[in-house]
Amino acid sequence: MPSRDNRAMHFALTEDQQMIRDAAERFLAEAVDATTLRRALESASGYDEAIWRRIGSELGWCGIAIPEKHGGLGLGPVELVLVQEQAGRRLLPSPFFSSVCLAAMALREIATDAAQGEYLPRIADGSLRASAPLPSSGWGQQGDVPDGATASVLFMPREVGGELGLFAIEPRQARITPLKTWDATRRFARVEPIAQGVRIDDPSRAGEGVLRAIALARLYIAAEQLGGAQQCLDSTVAYVANRKQFGRAIASFQAVKHRCARMMVAIEATRSMVYGAAAVAASGADTAAIAFECAAAKALASETYFDCAQEAIQLHGGVGFTWEFDAHLHFKRAQASSHWLGSADVLHDFVAQPLFGTAP
Repeated sequence: MPSRDNRAMHFALTEDQQMIRDAAERFLAEAVDATTLRRALESASGYDEAIWRRIGSELGWCGIAIPEKHGGLGLGPVELVLVQEQAGRRLLPSPFFSSVCLAAMALREIATDAAQGEYLPRIADGSLRASAPLPSSGWGQQGDVPDGATASVLFMPREVGGELGLFAIEPRQARITPLKTWDATRRFARVEPIAQGVRIDDPSRAGEGVLRAIALARLYIAAEQLGGAQQCLDSTVAYVANRKQFGRAIASFQAVKHRCARMMVAIEATRSMVYGAAAVAASGADTAAIAFECAAAKALASETYFDCAQEAIQLHGGVGFTWEFDAHLHFKRAQASSHWLGSADVLHDFVAQPLFGTAP
């Protein structure tokens, strides 16, 4: 079993981290209301350009986990998890996840210093929209890419001489087909390169780097799922407190209380797992330990989000399926995200292998 850093077991947010979390919660609660979200979902790009500009130029979120030498804030996985949690809670309509949590992480872990110097500063200031494949398992030459139809550059893995390389491809160098997907809150496109592009990976780092990039992407998906689950609980509690049957609020019924309590217990367990995995990733632990913790966090977060979204639909009754309520949007996001970079079953198998002494 991968070794665990005992320092990560005594995890508490610093004052600065609490400020980042609270600022993200306040900004997104104000910026992403029901009208803004639905207008973005119906737009050509699928996201709100004004929110994206503020995130990049005003708030600096795009540079949270990018080194200062590349124009970032030089923070790490814990701080990015805190923002991602709030982004998932509001179904943030922007290319933040694809640019910052996928593309920038791939660059940091796999790319040459020259490639990092070329692309990371522009991601950090929000001027470059980038993306990479988000398959159901490992990376391959082709794959469905979040925000692939609107990205300015695509970082695509490709096998070269039996080894995996990373290539920077401009949209004109690929056949890009927007996809109609179950989850309307995140646009995907099928990307098929028709030109090789520019190879940007550092072969000496690629092996370990790919494993860390995948692990961190799983962590940031888990954080997003955690936020979505929390919003499902919050909106459900607010709804049942006002919905009346037999002359009283349905929140007073014991069965409803217990279902909401089970949601809360699952969410708190998931939060501990996700924050703990982020702390391990930030501690400088070895790749195997980071991969183990992030896989476990993503497996639990996928199950929690789906269960909470399902309960939100049930406890909202018939209105849970309507366009005006967010419950059905979270339900679809929960279903879709559960398959990104491994379903819960796949990740359980990954976690079980080192527990039983076999290599993942």
